[in-house]
Amino acid sequence: MSLVYINIIIAFTVSLTGLLIYRSHLISSLLCLEGIILSLFVMTTLTILNTHFTLASMIPIILLVFAACEAALGLSLLVIVSNTYGTDYVQNLNLLQAKIYYSHNNTYTPNLIIKKQHNLN
Repeated sequence: MSLVYINIIIAFTVSLTGLLIYRSHLISSLLCLEGIILSLFVMTTLTILNTHFTLASMIPIILLVFAACEAALGLSLLVIVSNTYGTDYVQNLNLLQAKIYYSHNNTYTPNLIIKKQHNLN
């Protein structure tokens, strides 16, 4: 095993342990996910180039497309959470409890819309 592969495996391991240990901020989790995806991209590209397996040359590009989609969704989630709660702490988020109130016409509407339209006590 060459030194390049060892460095990529170490980068993957450091990113994975960073994702498992430092889960307090959403931005640090997103950065660790990007490190994992980048190390997987480099590993698959080097493996395909070293084995001369030309049929699988599209796999790294597909991986980059999924990484771009994941990054866009993660950053949009970070913007929404920081605008709504004012912080990016993961511990403060309780996404399993959705508060739903009744509006004046007895229909279900989300919490954010009701608080902006009507002052409920």
